[in-house]
Order: sequence, then C-alpha cells, then structure tokens
Amino acid sequence: MKKNYHVVPRGSKWAVVKGGFQRASSLEEMQNEAFGVARGLATKSKSEVLIHGKDGKIRGKHSYGNDPYPPKG
Repeated sequence: MKKNYHVVPRGSKWAVVKGGFQRASSLEEMQNEAFGVARGLATKSKSEVLIHGKDGKIRGKHSYGNDPYPPKG
C-alpha cells in the first residue's frame, strides 16, 4: 500500500510528512513550497497529497496516479 504525503503546520513552518510517520521529509517556510516538495514525492510514488490548514484539518487533497480509471459513478 502506498503512503500519502501530508503538508502540515510545524511551529511557524510547514512540514511534509509521509503518512504513518512523525518525522518530516522536508520543512519549508511557506505552505506552497512544502506542497511543491510533497507533489514531487507523490508523483514519484503515485500517491496523494493532503494539505492541512493551520488548525490541522484537511483542506485539500490532490492525487497523482492513485485514481481508479474509469472513475466510479
């Protein structure tokens, strides 16, 4: 099973964390920079990026090769 990548707040910075892990793969100043790193990792592993807001709640989700085709429904 492929792990997703999460962009989460870490103090005043933004961390890229692989699902199921605590340690950050990357720590960036800006959320969009962290998203760029996460997007590259997710593209290579054909997984998803979940973007969290400052409150920790998921506010966006992007898939890179993990979608079923044709889509259901």
